[in-house]
Amino acid sequence: MWGGFSCPTTCPSPAPGSGSPGSASSSKPSPSSSSLPLCASAPRAAPGSAPSPSTAAGESRIRDRSPPRIRLFWSSPPGASSCTAHPELGNEGLIPAFQGKGWKGFLDVHLQTLLGFGFLVAFLSRYGPGSMAISILVVAFAIQWALLLQGFLHQFRNGKIQMGAQSMIRADFGAAAALISIGAVLGRVNPVQTLLLTLLGVTLFTLNEYTLLSLLGVSDSGGSVTVHTFGAYFGLLVSRLLRQPHRDQREEQQDTGHQPDGFAVVGTISLWIFWPGFTSATTAHGSTEPWAVLNTYLSMAASTMATFVLSPVLYEQSTLRMVQIQDATMAGAAVMGMAGEMLVTPFGALIAGVLAGLIPPLGFRFLTPFLRSRLQIQDTCGVHNVHGLPGVLGALLGTLLAAVATADAYGGRLELVFPLLAQGGRTRTEQALLQLSALLLSLLLAALGGCLTGAVLRVKGLRSAPATRYLQDTEVKVDEEGCEHRKEPGTSTLV
Repeated sequence: MWGGFSCPTTCPSPAPGSGSPGSASSSKPSPSSSSLPLCASAPRAAPGSAPSPSTAAGESRIRDRSPPRIRLFWSSPPGASSCTAHPELGNEGLIPAFQGKGWKGFLDVHLQTLLGFGFLVAFLSRYGPGSMAISILVVAFAIQWALLLQGFLHQFRNGKIQMGAQSMIRADFGAAAALISIGAVLGRVNPVQTLLLTLLGVTLFTLNEYTLLSLLGVSDSGGSVTVHTFGAYFGLLVSRLLRQPHRDQREEQQDTGHQPDGFAVVGTISLWIFWPGFTSATTAHGSTEPWAVLNTYLSMAASTMATFVLSPVLYEQSTLRMVQIQDATMAGAAVMGMAGEMLVTPFGALIAGVLAGLIPPLGFRFLTPFLRSRLQIQDTCGVHNVHGLPGVLGALLGTLLAAVATADAYGGRLELVFPLLAQGGRTRTEQALLQLSALLLSLLLAALGGCLTGAVLRVKGLRSAPATRYLQDTEVKVDEEGCEHRKEPGTSTLV
């Protein structure tokens, strides 16, 4: 029987003379082992005493139990302390102590996925908290599916899927890409279609990420291409295939209101607090990590300032809405996804942030009406302006920085950012072309995958329920006599 899911920082060492007969100390894994499965608790014999018959029988059942064909193991991040082996279970009595950078990076990414992306889709008055419930549903489903897919591609060894903090971070990246795609079709898909879109989107995201990062050796630690660009254009193509002109026109006329700015305030604060950790979560600790944090920090500051300057000119408003500041912050973070760990320099990060901050106000003013009227693409949450175009800009910036990367400028960090370039396996021009090809391959896969997914979601059986039923909130009114009257536009989603 498996034991609890916690253990002290250093598990007590086996008592002398304890353990099963015939067990050898050489079979115990070292504390620094990288493959650490879950702990199991079992009674121990006192020092120097023989095991009781019941204990011996239990140990025999444990040894004789046939292991499953595929088992999930935990792997602790480098530098994290880990438990020693349970004497009766050999190397199957461990659980990692998630400490240090791996655990902290996971917290930043996970909180950002839930709060930052969740509140990005909660600003429309017609959907509001209902869309946040859908976001949590997407995250809960996406991380499970991404863990399995990425486990088979990256950590499947000897019949075991090895899992650790980096696995959880990559799974959250997949959930983030799915949430970006959902933002483009918000209000026009029901929960069944949402889960199916997440299933196909995470599958294609994992394939794209594996091809670019593992096979081609592209550097994209913060996901400018793999998360933002892919997620945005995948969702836009799905939106195009789901277009229903008469119905969408009615909904566009109704979706002019916004939720109180409290949602946007929480989302913006979450971006400022957690997104530098999101960008640096997969970088080398203590080496390129400070670059990613600093560059993202400066880029978000510059993009926010650029929006403050440009938006009043475009919209003739004396003050900005909080949702505009949220979009600018997100754009400034997205542009540093690929270039964050590179040698951008503070001045370069500020310039990139200013350019990214100009995209959302200009995009919502000119590009969004063009997409709706000419290309028949309804972008509910503006993912093209907030994620798509800033992601493309970040990919172009990463390509430029790869073309000028030298060992003199990077020092020992060149091997962490561009390992093949540092080892002489490719030239700077080849690395830059691969960085640019990553953008083109992601756009191609997003277009093909979006068209396929949109065609699947158009199947008649999947469109049985109106989409807006699942996102609208129940209105409660109290008359003069104190009686409540509920106005429910449809069956609520998760209540």
